[in-house]
Amino acid sequence: MMHERGKSDPGTVAKKPTNKAKQFAAEPVEPRAGTEGNAGQQSTCRAQNRISVSQALDRIRQVARERKKERFTALFHHISVELLEAVFRELNSDAAAGIDGLRWKDYEADLKHNLEVLHQRLHRGAYRALPARRRYIPKPDGRQRPLAVTALEDKIVQRAVVAVLSAIYEEDFLGLSYGFRPNRGAHDALDALVVGISSTKVNWIVDADIRSFFDEISQSWIIRFLKHRIGDPRIIRLIQKFLKAGILEDGALTVSDKGTVQGSVMTPLTQKITSALSA
Repeated sequence: MMHERGKSDPGTVAKKPTNKAKQFAAEPVEPRAGTEGNAGQQSTCRAQNRISVSQALDRIRQVARERKKERFTALFHHISVELLEAVFRELNSDAAAGIDGLRWKDYEADLKHNLEVLHQRLHRGAYRALPARRRYIPKPDGRQRPLAVTALEDKIVQRAVVAVLSAIYEEDFLGLSYGFRPNRGAHDALDALVVGISSTKVNWIVDADIRSFFDEISQSWIIRFLKHRIGDPRIIRLIQKFLKAGILEDGALTVSDKGTVQGSVMTPLTQKITSALSA
């Protein structure tokens, strides 16, 4: 399928249907030929694409579930135009622009063309990740938390990679893991804690945090962890591009061999990789 012993059909996904223009009873007009039929065909196609992408990711999950030691050597073809569109639709349309200055609505205006060009660049190895723009948000204690604002196309590509890799790593997680996981959050973890201490004799509860984990984690170790399950060199190179893109602040570019920028999709991906293998 998506590993070295077979192939998988690339997934496809859907665009949101456009709103129909309102027609007022006081101003009857003759509909243009084919408009209604075309809209119906587009809606059907989008639904089929969404199902196809879901099915492709489900096949990855199935292999990951059944073959815990499998190294996936052919994943890159799942980074399809349809998957890129799916993750684009998940982005915050009002988010701040990165150093590219590109906003969601600007990109969406010619989405099909933009995604096709992005897909071509990815698959011929011409894609280059841009540095993230540094910004700060205040913390309750008066300090400032550094965040990174990623360029729009980098957000799209990172989310697509995370979607593919999550299909694998979600199968490796233990049930007691809650960090950065779909349909799970802090409240779910607290609920599980309440159940645990109510049903079992508990003497100690340990609350621990790793200081500056995402700032200090070794990028080379991230790649080593990743290679336990991922044997597709194009996926590995793509993630290395994310890690080495750097931070742009006050006109100065900083590139480090450690850490992942907070605010980037790479941050939860890092947590997924290290936690899954630690479990």
